[in-house]
Amino acid sequence: MEILLHICCAPCSLYSWQALEEKGHHIQGFFYNPNIHPYREFKKRKEALHSLAEEEKRSIFIDQRYLLNDYLRKVVNREEMRCELCYAMRLEETACRAKEKGIEGISTTLLISPYQQHELLRETGGKIAEEYGLKFVYEDLRPGFRESMGLAREKGLYLQGYCGCIYSERDRYQK
Repeated sequence: MEILLHICCAPCSLYSWQALEEKGHHIQGFFYNPNIHPYREFKKRKEALHSLAEEEKRSIFIDQRYLLNDYLRKVVNREEMRCELCYAMRLEETACRAKEKGIEGISTTLLISPYQQHELLRETGGKIAEEYGLKFVYEDLRPGFRESMGLAREKGLYLQGYCGCIYSERDRYQK
């Protein structure tokens, strides 16, 4: 199946892309992350992914827009639902792009992270894909997390220390 893979960052894409290709899928990448704060973090992640796409000759569309205001409008006063709302924003935009391109499936590199809510991702992705007449490809990619981070280090890619949102950044430093 052809899949439009939502990419949160270059390090998470390494193993995810490979694992999905090994399952026989044809992958195109899509970077769309309105949650990332601050702007310099957003820029570092875009640049790392652009570099990886060129190096590995991958077909990746990088949405250049910095849409933090859109993300904040969705989650303010609903912070307890922030991950659900964030997943929906990113996967809906991915589904919209997949539909435009005639791609039949979507997935996300968020599925590699042991820090993400997999059941919520599966449910949200499945619901959105169905609304767009697509398939959501769920694979538990967490076993490849350490390998993916190791590959990223070897390639000298930027490694971030949090999911990207302002709340995650706060939680990271409050510990």
